[in-house]
Amino acid sequence: MAERTGAPRVSCVFVCHDGRGRALPARRGAGARDEPGTWDCGAGALEFGGTFEAAVAREMYEEYRATPLEIARPDVRNVLRGEPVVSHWVAVVSAVRVRPDRVRIGEPHKCDEPGWFAPDALPSPLHSQCAATLALLPAER
Repeated sequence: MAERTGAPRVSCVFVCHDGRGRALPARRGAGARDEPGTWDCGAGALEFGGTFEAAVAREMYEEYRATPLEIARPDVRNVLRGEPVVSHWVAVVSAVRVRPDRVRIGEPHKCDEPGWFAPDALPSPLHSQCAATLALLPAER
Protein backbone atom coordinates (compact mmCIF):
# COMPACT_ATOMS: atom_id res chain seq x y z
CA MET A 1 0.00 0.00 0.00
CA ALA A 2 1.27 3.49 -0.83
CA GLU A 3 2.58 5.42 2.13
CA ARG A 4 0.63 8.31 3.55
CA THR A 5 1.66 11.56 1.83
CA GLY A 6 0.42 15.13 1.58
CA ALA A 7 -0.93 14.66 -1.95
CA PRO A 8 -2.82 11.90 -3.75
CA ARG A 9 -1.04 9.87 -6.41
CA VAL A 10 -2.44 9.34 -9.90
CA SER A 11 -2.88 5.79 -11.11
CA CYS A 12 -3.86 4.72 -14.62
CA VAL A 13 -6.05 1.66 -14.09
CA PHE A 14 -6.97 -0.44 -17.10
CA VAL A 15 -9.48 -3.19 -17.68
CA CYS A 16 -8.50 -5.28 -20.68
CA HIS A 17 -11.39 -6.69 -22.69
CA ASP A 18 -11.75 -8.69 -25.87
CA GLY A 19 -14.53 -6.59 -27.47
CA ARG A 20 -16.95 -9.48 -26.96
CA GLY A 21 -17.87 -8.88 -23.31
CA ARG A 22 -15.04 -10.68 -21.52
CA ALA A 23 -12.64 -8.89 -19.17
CA LEU A 24 -9.09 -9.89 -18.22
CA PRO A 25 -8.33 -9.73 -14.52
CA ALA A 26 -5.14 -11.36 -13.25
CA ARG A 27 -4.48 -13.05 -9.94
CA ARG A 28 -2.03 -11.05 -7.83
CA GLY A 29 1.13 -12.98 -6.97
CA ALA A 30 3.14 -13.20 -3.78
CA GLY A 31 5.22 -10.13 -4.75
CA ALA A 32 2.21 -7.88 -5.29
CA ARG A 33 2.13 -4.58 -3.36
CA ASP A 34 -1.08 -5.60 -1.59
CA GLU A 35 -3.78 -8.28 -1.44
CA PRO A 36 -1.87 -11.23 -2.98
CA GLY A 37 -4.11 -14.04 -4.20
CA THR A 38 -6.91 -11.69 -5.27
CA TRP A 39 -7.96 -10.97 -8.85
CA ASP A 40 -7.51 -7.43 -10.12
CA CYS A 41 -7.26 -5.17 -13.14
CA GLY A 42 -3.94 -3.74 -14.31
CA ALA A 43 -2.58 -0.37 -13.21
CA GLY A 44 0.44 1.85 -12.99
CA ALA A 45 1.44 5.32 -11.90
CA LEU A 46 1.15 8.30 -14.19
CA GLU A 47 4.67 9.61 -14.76
CA PHE A 48 5.40 13.34 -14.73
CA GLY A 49 4.79 14.78 -18.20
CA GLY A 50 3.14 11.59 -19.46
CA THR A 51 -0.33 11.03 -20.89
CA PHE A 52 -2.94 8.61 -19.57
CA GLU A 53 -2.77 6.63 -22.80
CA ALA A 54 1.03 6.35 -22.68
CA ALA A 55 0.87 5.14 -19.06
CA VAL A 56 -1.74 2.51 -19.96
CA ALA A 57 0.24 1.29 -22.99
CA ARG A 58 3.48 1.11 -20.95
CA GLU A 59 1.89 -0.74 -18.03
CA MET A 60 -0.08 -3.05 -20.29
CA TYR A 61 3.09 -4.13 -22.01
CA GLU A 62 4.96 -4.57 -18.71
CA GLU A 63 2.15 -6.57 -17.08
CA TYR A 64 0.68 -8.49 -20.06
CA ARG A 65 3.23 -8.16 -22.88
CA ALA A 66 0.40 -6.91 -25.11
CA THR A 67 -0.34 -3.65 -26.89
CA PRO A 68 -3.74 -1.94 -26.81
CA LEU A 69 -5.93 -2.00 -29.91
CA GLU A 70 -8.19 0.71 -28.49
CA ILE A 71 -8.18 2.74 -25.27
CA ALA A 72 -11.36 4.33 -23.92
CA ARG A 73 -11.29 6.42 -20.75
CA PRO A 74 -14.71 6.03 -19.14
CA ASP A 75 -14.25 7.47 -15.65
CA VAL A 76 -12.19 8.52 -12.65
CA ARG A 77 -12.28 7.15 -9.09
CA ASN A 78 -11.18 8.76 -5.85
CA VAL A 79 -9.65 5.87 -3.89
CA LEU A 80 -9.21 6.29 -0.15
CA ARG A 81 -7.81 3.27 1.69
CA GLY A 82 -7.57 2.72 5.42
CA GLU A 83 -9.17 4.28 8.47
CA PRO A 84 -7.62 6.72 9.07
CA VAL A 85 -6.69 7.18 5.40
CA VAL A 86 -3.18 5.89 4.70
CA SER A 87 -3.39 5.71 0.91
CA HIS A 88 -5.04 8.17 -1.49
CA TRP A 89 -5.11 7.58 -5.24
CA VAL A 90 -6.89 9.25 -8.12
CA ALA A 91 -7.57 6.34 -10.46
CA VAL A 92 -8.11 7.18 -14.13
CA VAL A 93 -9.91 4.07 -15.35
CA SER A 94 -9.62 2.99 -19.00
CA ALA A 95 -11.26 0.17 -20.93
CA VAL A 96 -8.65 -1.34 -23.24
CA ARG A 97 -9.45 -3.70 -26.09
CA VAL A 98 -6.70 -6.25 -26.65
CA ARG A 99 -6.21 -9.44 -28.64
CA PRO A 100 -6.60 -12.34 -26.18
CA ASP A 101 -4.02 -14.46 -28.02
CA ARG A 102 -1.35 -11.80 -27.40
CA VAL A 103 -1.68 -11.70 -23.60
CA ARG A 104 0.87 -13.34 -21.32
CA ILE A 105 2.12 -12.45 -17.87
CA GLY A 106 5.10 -10.10 -18.05
CA GLU A 107 5.66 -9.63 -14.32
CA PRO A 108 5.19 -13.10 -12.77
CA HIS A 109 6.32 -11.85 -9.35
CA LYS A 110 3.33 -9.46 -9.30
CA CYS A 111 0.68 -11.46 -11.20
CA ASP A 112 0.71 -15.20 -11.61
CA GLU A 113 -2.41 -16.05 -13.59
CA PRO A 114 -4.48 -14.18 -16.19
CA GLY A 115 -8.03 -15.16 -17.06
CA TRP A 116 -10.82 -14.11 -19.41
CA PHE A 117 -14.19 -13.84 -17.66
CA ALA A 118 -17.74 -12.73 -18.45
CA PRO A 119 -19.11 -10.01 -16.13
CA ASP A 120 -21.45 -12.52 -14.46
CA ALA A 121 -18.70 -15.11 -13.91
CA LEU A 122 -15.83 -13.17 -12.34
CA PRO A 123 -13.23 -15.08 -10.31
CA SER A 124 -13.00 -14.89 -6.55
CA PRO A 125 -11.72 -13.35 -4.43
CA LEU A 126 -11.56 -9.96 -6.15
CA HIS A 127 -9.15 -7.26 -5.00
CA SER A 128 -10.92 -4.76 -2.72
CA GLN A 129 -10.89 -2.10 -5.47
CA CYS A 130 -11.76 -4.29 -8.48
CA ALA A 131 -15.58 -4.37 -8.30
CA ALA A 132 -15.82 -0.56 -8.07
CA THR A 133 -13.50 -0.25 -11.06
CA LEU A 134 -15.43 -2.76 -13.18
CA ALA A 135 -18.71 -1.00 -12.32
CA LEU A 136 -17.49 2.10 -14.20
CA LEU A 137 -17.20 0.33 -17.51
CA PRO A 138 -19.92 0.30 -20.14
CA ALA A 139 -21.76 -3.02 -20.48
CA GLU A 140 -21.30 -3.11 -24.27
CA ARG A 141 -17.50 -3.48 -24.19
